[in-house]
Amino acid sequence: MALAGTGVFSETFDGDVYKYYADGEWKKSSSNKSVAIINPTTRKTEYKVQACSQEEVNKVMDSAKSAQKLWAKTPLWKRAELLHKVAAILKENKAPIAECLVKEIAKPAKDAVTEVVRSGDLISYCAEEGVRILGEGKFLVSDSFPGNERTKYCLTSKIPLGVILAIPPFNYPVNLAVSKIAPALIAGNSIVLKPPTQGAVSALHMVHCFHLAGFPKGLINCVTGKGSEIGDFLTLHPGVNCISFTGGDTGIAISKKAGMIPLQMELGGKDACIVLEDADLDLVAANIIKGGFSYSGQRCTAVKVILVMESVADALVEKVKAKVAKLSVGPPENDSDITPVVSESSANFIEGLVLDAKQKGATFCQEYKREGNLIWPLLLDNVRPDMRIAWEEPFGPVLPVIRINSVEEGIHHCNASNFGLQGCVFTKDINKAMLISDAMETGTVQINSAPARGPDHFPFQGIRDSGIGSQGITNSINMMTKVKTTVINLPSPSYTMG
Repeated sequence: MALAGTGVFSETFDGDVYKYYADGEWKKSSSNKSVAIINPTTRKTEYKVQACSQEEVNKVMDSAKSAQKLWAKTPLWKRAELLHKVAAILKENKAPIAECLVKEIAKPAKDAVTEVVRSGDLISYCAEEGVRILGEGKFLVSDSFPGNERTKYCLTSKIPLGVILAIPPFNYPVNLAVSKIAPALIAGNSIVLKPPTQGAVSALHMVHCFHLAGFPKGLINCVTGKGSEIGDFLTLHPGVNCISFTGGDTGIAISKKAGMIPLQMELGGKDACIVLEDADLDLVAANIIKGGFSYSGQRCTAVKVILVMESVADALVEKVKAKVAKLSVGPPENDSDITPVVSESSANFIEGLVLDAKQKGATFCQEYKREGNLIWPLLLDNVRPDMRIAWEEPFGPVLPVIRINSVEEGIHHCNASNFGLQGCVFTKDINKAMLISDAMETGTVQINSAPARGPDHFPFQGIRDSGIGSQGITNSINMMTKVKTTVINLPSPSYTMG
């Protein structure tokens, strides 16, 4: 069993089990149980983490609540200073954290390093943006509304919500954790982080960087464990003042039960790529490869369906096929383009979609090949709406092509989905691009590029089953605060001077 936690990380584990983090300390759970993390490549146990109990969650919530009260009184510049410090520590330790990402979620080594560096940059940007946004309030006067004299002055500022429960997904366990943690902290909130099981050790290493930066005790907490044991207990906990969740269907269940607290939910996507006759097909093919197959398609913003005009479909499919043939397939340690998907159940789900498409007559542009959790990249042509792959999100390296005879047909397919995260359109006609963008019911439309989350300060949101609220650094800071108003009442004008 490999242990990334050596050197500065040695206090994060005990024997062969990683500890959880609460009240500024690394702790073992009183449950004496652990959760195994299976390496997707070897399909053997790589790491173990604590299986925290509900009682431990209660204690964590209490300390998060009291730490938040003090943190909210900490000057904004001091909060920012600590965030800049942790950004530097995170980047200094990019190698061991990236090593965890490779082993836990089979992320190609170079992409794993990029994720950690990007996360440091996100934290720094967040510190600066937070100082600007939160350092500014608003001043209103009463006589702008009919029937009022200038007898009231209104001052507004942004105040923290309290305890933020952050639940990131397996595919970006560091980046999508800090995209919740950094805005929460700069705004004066405290954090309870529940990392995904696959990705928990990477997240614990990231949390240790906050520990090393010297944040106050109890402000940042990281509990690991079985979803069945502490999942609902966390999301329904009365101590939670906001939930920021990225993931799949679980998010819909959480939002139905959550009650009166703000939710930031970024869920699945079936991002459509609409290709018009005048599109630059080489550009389209390059973006389909990047958008559909990077990190083996395990991204909520991956291209998930290609809607191409019949007249250029043959040419586009040939270009994409030629590029798919060049993709390297293998272990993440070798920086392969296509690496094993995260779990056996994921691989089985993807295979189910492929077999359904085969049975219903889709054209296989490559032979379907699978070894363990490793699925070779596959392009399916002539997909029809009665196939599951036309609508369901595979979260793997399998990409359907639906041929369309009009732009309207493409827009209709995009909008008939229960998802609405991102979409893209390829055309040289900017007027058409804008009209199609307006017609596509998705949170973001990319023109002449594959969907992507980022740069990290851009707004990022989905509609329908793709989510609630908006992300991106500025939006998250606003989301994790509320407006506080103070009204100064002046004597009526008859008493005033002259």
